[in-house]
Amino acid sequence: MLSIYLDNGKVEVRDAPVPARPAGFALIRVELAGICNTDLELQRGYYGFSGTPGHEFVGIVEAADSQQLVGKRVVGEINLACGHCSWCHRGLGRHCPTRTVLGIVRQPGAFQQLFVLPESNLHVVPDHLPPEIAAFTEPVAAACEILDQVSIPPGSEVAVLGDGKLGLLVAQVLQANGLKVHQFGRHPEKLRIAARAGVVTEMVGANLPEAAYEWVVDATGSPDGLSAAARMTQPGGTVILKSTVHGLVPVDTAPLIVNELTLVGSRCGRFEPALDLLSRGAIDVRSMISEVLPLADASLAFDRAASPGILKVLLSGESYQ
Repeated sequence: MLSIYLDNGKVEVRDAPVPARPAGFALIRVELAGICNTDLELQRGYYGFSGTPGHEFVGIVEAADSQQLVGKRVVGEINLACGHCSWCHRGLGRHCPTRTVLGIVRQPGAFQQLFVLPESNLHVVPDHLPPEIAAFTEPVAAACEILDQVSIPPGSEVAVLGDGKLGLLVAQVLQANGLKVHQFGRHPEKLRIAARAGVVTEMVGANLPEAAYEWVVDATGSPDGLSAAARMTQPGGTVILKSTVHGLVPVDTAPLIVNELTLVGSRCGRFEPALDLLSRGAIDVRSMISEVLPLADASLAFDRAASPGILKVLLSGESYQ
């Protein structure tokens, strides 16, 4: 089978054996898998990664202990927790100290024709939801996580800094949940996607507004994003950090302390609200698909995904028609 391998910045297409399926795991045939900024950071050396990446996927279950899963279209949560430690018992399996993470930490990812994932991680996709929409479940869940972490009253104004893939999803998810979102970005064609969802959009100029919002989301993917978001936040406000950046991020902590800001790191989220939003067509992800390329063209796909102006590049498996 075809498998994508990252090593020292190179993207290789390899012929690999079909993975063994441990007890409690499902063997999944990939339909579509999305390249996200984390994958691009892995290529650049994030986590010292080498191996098969890919954690945004939709696929068909080929084999499983639970026969009702076989033949079902599924998406899957990416953290594989031990289920036994004190963190897991507290409901913090996403932070289990011995966890593996699909396509990121010691668990081969979805950029291959077949891979395995625990059945307990899987969510069956509603029949009416096309695979190209379901492929966005994981990043939409990451956007939804903000609402599980921070209590923001309905109708409140929230700023989203950044108009990349995750920034557009965050803006749409918050808007769909009754907040008044103001998104700042550098690309008018991207901002138009959020504007169609009712988001107020603004091109970033020389100066961003200062101390203007009680809640600000940094989705820039830039080392400078945290400082910019902090300047936009009112005293006593909250900055939600969604950016994944390889390397150290320099930041002046004095304004954070003086203005008594709360910093909230935000990562993975629950799949249930994401699937609900996608099933209802509450957010537009189709407009975010820039290109669909086969696994065999993975090197080109990574180059395209890293190109200016490109949003989501999807890799297709042989089961995608």
